[in-house]
Amino acid sequence: MVHYHRYHHQFCRKGQKHVEEDEESQVLMMECGGSGYFHKRARPKLLSLLIISLLSCSFILAPHLFFNSVSTFSLLYSFGDPFADMGANTPLCSSVSNGTICCDRSSIRSDICVMKGDVRTHSASSSIFLYTSRDENDFVNYGDDEGDEVIQHEKIRPYTRKWEKGTMDTIDELDLIAKNEHSGVNHHCDVRHDVPAVFFSTGGYTGNVYHEFNDGILPLFITSQHFNKKVVFVILEYHDWWILKYGDVLSQFSDYPAIDFSGDKRIHCFPEAIVGLRIHDELTVDSSLMEGNKSIVDFRNHLDQAYWPRIRGLIQDEEQEAKEKLEKMLHLSPTSETSLNIEKEEQEDWLGKPTLVILSRNGSRALTNENLLVKMAKDIGFRVNILRPDRTSELAKIYRALNASDVMIGVHGAAMTHFLFMRPGSVFIQIIPLGTDWAAETYYGEPARKLGLKYIGYEIVPKESSLYEKYNKNDIVLRDPETVNKKGWEYTKNIYLDGQNVRLGLRRFRKRLVRAYDYSIAKMNRHVHLQSQ
Repeated sequence: MVHYHRYHHQFCRKGQKHVEEDEESQVLMMECGGSGYFHKRARPKLLSLLIISLLSCSFILAPHLFFNSVSTFSLLYSFGDPFADMGANTPLCSSVSNGTICCDRSSIRSDICVMKGDVRTHSASSSIFLYTSRDENDFVNYGDDEGDEVIQHEKIRPYTRKWEKGTMDTIDELDLIAKNEHSGVNHHCDVRHDVPAVFFSTGGYTGNVYHEFNDGILPLFITSQHFNKKVVFVILEYHDWWILKYGDVLSQFSDYPAIDFSGDKRIHCFPEAIVGLRIHDELTVDSSLMEGNKSIVDFRNHLDQAYWPRIRGLIQDEEQEAKEKLEKMLHLSPTSETSLNIEKEEQEDWLGKPTLVILSRNGSRALTNENLLVKMAKDIGFRVNILRPDRTSELAKIYRALNASDVMIGVHGAAMTHFLFMRPGSVFIQIIPLGTDWAAETYYGEPARKLGLKYIGYEIVPKESSLYEKYNKNDIVLRDPETVNKKGWEYTKNIYLDGQNVRLGLRRFRKRLVRAYDYSIAKMNRHVHLQSQ
């Protein structure tokens, strides 16, 4: 389930809250920086008083600015960027001293905490401990915990939909606790790792392919890629099916098997831990925030490397099957030779034709005249392949089809996430039902362009929607979907997402399809020309 105006509304509301906080911070800065001294008439004393004022503020703020706690970052934001020398795009907690916990809670999308030093898991209490030799005066004293003095205590739900309270309440919460190293004497290590760990949850909306990539796989790439696979993934709300589905992709990010945090009761020890995932935007990677300027194209290259071993196996199986079929047919009647010739002619007919993949939907937002679309596409000159992905579909097979395609067509929905499987330069046509234009552009249109796809958004007119048969042509549902969406998520969901199918106006849609065909043919000809040189 992808969230539309509910997400948009909450995103804007959160943004307003941050503006208000910034304004309060500016007031705080004025109170400290000014201290009333700038209004004194005794000008000869102005410089000395200014210096005293600044020194006073420095002494007051020093204990907070140089040691990490939850309040540290709101304070740092109040007084400007403390990492200005590191570059404007350097995230907080990118550099952490040994024996400390640093939490970056500045993003409205997710929290992330970094623990460095003697890090140990304790799944029974949903805790991760950091044993440190640092003076407890360097931290906030949180009192006693099981007889041991707690130097610092943070709480975090490691999932990337922070602004959705209802969703986040379903995510397991972790306690991150720093203690004096002497407290760790009785806490041995069952498994000692010499590489860092990244902790994250596969709860929430896991099960929906959009959320699996947007909330999990892409943020995991963003957070872990700088470790160059020398990292262990520790998963909360671990699912065997998720590991089976994404194991090939995980192997591109880590050389080590993933750990089930709740299921594995052993104490795992790490030299460093990142708890939570960084997320940039919908289905994309902001290269300006990445080490080495990695981009969404680099992410797609990892997908390519992940799926091709399986694809090669599929190709070998098909070749073997075809060989056995040929041998069997040659031993049959002479008419089998005619059948072989027909098959050969069909294969030759496919040569030189661009491939169109249609992602077919069942249930809501289905294309009710899909058969006519297929016929029209073939008449234009496409070789047509229909995919019907579901939760159990093997991703390597979907990747194989879309990676080999020139054009993909689909009605707006989670399955559009598969545009990530297309080669940059390919054409993605998204059919946009009534009331879904903002979401279609935000979640798939803009990210597709960032990947380098030629994106065409086809917004249907009321007559192409099944809602045209349910409502009067002057009804606000048909005339002004934006106003209906403003009434709330349930209206959007019940009317435009769950209550609508699409019957394409083929004459109108044909213009987009011909444009995609012409572009694909021109691209194929350029490729042939370059190969001949």
